[in-house]
Formats: sequence, C-alpha cells, structure tokens
Amino acid sequence: MTGRTRAFFATVNPTVFTASGIMVIAFLLFGVALPAAAGQLFGTLHAFITEYLGWGYLLAVTFFVGFLVWLGFSRYGVIRLGQQDERPQFGFLAWFSLLFSAGMGIGLVFWSVAEPTLHYQYPPQAEGGTSAAAREAMRYTFFHWGLHAWAVYVVLGLSVAYFSFRHHLPLTIRSIFYPLLGDRIYGPIGHAIDILSVFGTLFGLATSLGFGAMQLNTGLNVLIDMPVSANHQVGIIAAITAVAVFSVISGLDRGLKWVSMFNLGLATAFMLFVLIAGPTLFNLRFLLDSTGDYLQNLIGMSLYTDAIGGAAWQKDWTMFYWAWWIAWSPFVGIFIARISRGRTIREFIVGALALPSLFVFLWMATFGGTALHFELFGDDLGIAAAVEEDTTVALYVTLAELPWMTLSSAIATLLIATYFITSSASGTYVVDALISRGAKHSPTRQRVIWGITEGAVAATLLYVGGERALDSLQTASLTAGLPVAVILVLACFSLFRALQREYDVEGVEPPWGR
Repeated sequence: MTGRTRAFFATVNPTVFTASGIMVIAFLLFGVALPAAAGQLFGTLHAFITEYLGWGYLLAVTFFVGFLVWLGFSRYGVIRLGQQDERPQFGFLAWFSLLFSAGMGIGLVFWSVAEPTLHYQYPPQAEGGTSAAAREAMRYTFFHWGLHAWAVYVVLGLSVAYFSFRHHLPLTIRSIFYPLLGDRIYGPIGHAIDILSVFGTLFGLATSLGFGAMQLNTGLNVLIDMPVSANHQVGIIAAITAVAVFSVISGLDRGLKWVSMFNLGLATAFMLFVLIAGPTLFNLRFLLDSTGDYLQNLIGMSLYTDAIGGAAWQKDWTMFYWAWWIAWSPFVGIFIARISRGRTIREFIVGALALPSLFVFLWMATFGGTALHFELFGDDLGIAAAVEEDTTVALYVTLAELPWMTLSSAIATLLIATYFITSSASGTYVVDALISRGAKHSPTRQRVIWGITEGAVAATLLYVGGERALDSLQTASLTAGLPVAVILVLACFSLFRALQREYDVEGVEPPWGR
C-alpha cells in the first residue's frame, strides 16, 4: 500500500468504502448495460415486497408514530442529546431550515399539485372527479407527507443523535445497536449496516436529483423555452452539483445553513403568494376541513390494507411511500442527527415531527387546494388532464391560472434549484460520515468526491436510460428499504433500553459512555 493510499484510508473505513464502491459500480453497470433486465428484476422485487410484505411497512411506520408520541410525553423527553449543560449548535430557525430542506426538499414541490390532482381523479374509495374525491385526495396527501413520513426520519435521527452525542459513539447507524450488540458493532455486522446505509442514501438521492432535474427542465422550458431533453437535464445536474459542492466546501455553519434558510424563506413567501393570489378563503377552509378529516381518520388510514379490494391503490401509493421514506431514512436521519446536538429529546420530536407536518399541511392545502378548486369550480381548465399526461407540469399549469405567471414560475424554478442544492449537499455530508467512521470533520477532498459522485450517478442514469433507468433505480431503493425497516424497529427497542437504563437505574453508568 503506497503512502497516498494509506493517507486516504486513514480517513475512511476501508471495508465500507470498498464494498460500497463495488455495489455502486455493479448497480450502475447493470442498470446502464441492461436497462430492460434491470427494470424487470427490480419491478419483480418491488411487486413481491408490496404484495407479501407491504402490510409490514404499514404496521412498522404506525408503530414509529406511536413510539415517538409516547416518548415525547414521557419522562425521558428531558434528556439532552449531549451533556445536560450543552445547548444547541444551531438556532431554531437555522435548525428547522436545515432539517426541512433535507427531509422533503424537491419532492414536496414536485408532488404539491400532482398528488392531490391524481388522487382526485383516482381516489382509493370515493368516485373520481367528485367533491368526495377532492376531500379524500387531500386527506391522503396529508397522510403520505405528514406525521408518518417524518416519524421514519425522527426514529433514526433521534437514535443516532442519542448514542453519538450522549455516549460518544460514531455518528453512524451501527452505533444505535451498541446496547444489543456491544463491541460487535465495530465488526462485520456494523460494516454491513453502514454499507446498506450508503447504498440507500446514494441511490435514493440520485433518484430525487434525477426527478428534480426533469422538473427544472420543464420550468426552464416554460420560462425561456429550453428544450426538454436528457442532454439539457444532464447539464442542469452538472450546474447544480457544482453549486452544491461549493456549499459543502463552505461547511454547515456557512454555506449549507444559509442556503437552507434562504430556501425556507423563499418557500414561505411563495406559498403566501399562492395563498393570497389563489382562492384564499377556500384554501383556508379546506386546510381546516382536511386537517380534521386527517386526524379523525388517522388510525384507520394507518392500518388500511384494502385486503378485500386487492390493495392495488395501496401498493401504488401508501406502501410505495412508506418504503420510500424508509429507504431514505439513513440519509435524512443521520443528517438531522448531525445538526441536533444539544437539543432535548422532546425538542427534537416536536421540532422534527410535529412542526414540519404542520408546514406540509399548509403547503399542500395551498397548492393542491388551488388546483382542486380550479377543477371543482373552474371552467374545464384541464389541469387534471395535463397532470395525468406529465406530472412535471403540474405546478406550472396551476400557476398559469394565477396572476404574474412568469414571475411565480421563475420563483418555483428557483425554489426547485435551491432544494436541489441542499439535498445534494446534505447527502454528501451523510455519505462522507458513513465512509469516515462517523467522523464529524473530514478532509474537504472527500466531500467533493462524494458530491460529484452523486451528481454523476444521477446524470449517467438520466442520459443513458432516461426515466426508465430512474424508475429501476427508484425500485432498487425501495427494495433496500426492507432491511432498513428491520433496523428502524430494532432501533426503537435499543433506544428504549438505553434510556431506561440511564434514567431508571441509579448509579449505573452505561458501559458505552466510559
């Protein structure tokens, strides 16, 4: 081993780095060289999981919500993620901006109009195209993007933050299992956990970046008549990746924090514009109606498998979303753990579960409610038909019915771009931490390498396979969500065991804190 090689592996875990690299390269070669075979294989895997194991996703995610609600109200809520005299590294606004940008980002903009409109046309129970379908559409949109989605992230993020900051273990997922595995987390089992996390993070992020590039391309087509093509989408990815890498080089305290705060401010201003320029009274009333409907039906929706009807809608939507959030949880969970040192468990749960859900409800009711209002009371504007044809145009065809369409479309496109940047930069931090044994500080070159790799993966798959390659990639990420779901369930029991030992057994110091 040369001196340069030894220097490189001094800052990375060679097992995790090598195995992750082989998996990434093998998957890329398979997806690029044999896209049809890859699509068929991953489609078969996804169909098997949703058909035979989808009920397990529903049960697990519902358990996460219940566990976090109980934990937030329990006596353990006062325990701080760090030493008891520590205070948060980031102020509340910066912290919320960072976690929200990482947690939802591009997807929230992409689906804000598309999902409610598609549910309105094809609801799970009501007759499509009716007022009952509109109510059901918003209720299920809240369900898919609200408490359950954030609970998946919070379970992992809270567990990683607790063991890392309170008991001085590495900032990686393997640390969660110290109470169950002891020092074996530093061996093959721990390596396997981190390798799976790298896989889910890198490919899940690449998929999101690919969809973001397609929607950005649509936005630029609306604004400046840029042609919609794979070449232009690759160029968009290259430009955004360059800005994201610069943000990563600047560090959390400067580049990414300020971009995230700008993101949240721009998103809030954009939402207020649509709320005021659109059917304001209808949206406010629809928000209240939908929130009440959501809360009233929360338990029923959480456990609804449609066993009698065959569960086709559930497989396409709820099971898909739960598997998708779970596959993404290593990325978002580790990142929000990284920025949450010094907060109490109760602050973490309220700030990363309840408040983001409320913001999402307002966002979806504003954008989705505006589109549904046009469909219900407009003069056949054709929004639903346009969305069914191409989901990337959903937001823009809705903005076309509001004042200052060019300005609002420009803001929407800028918002997608800034979410693109924060998602890429956040993912770079997480992959770098997993590769670097959980180190909170690593050489800049490593973060640059992984930032470029994320963009390169998304660009390669877009250019070679187009949307079909991204579909295969997305399904692979969903497949990776199955073992991650097991990890998350075990994380809840491991965290409870550690909290119980720390809080309830006087005079016993946890062995991992020595």
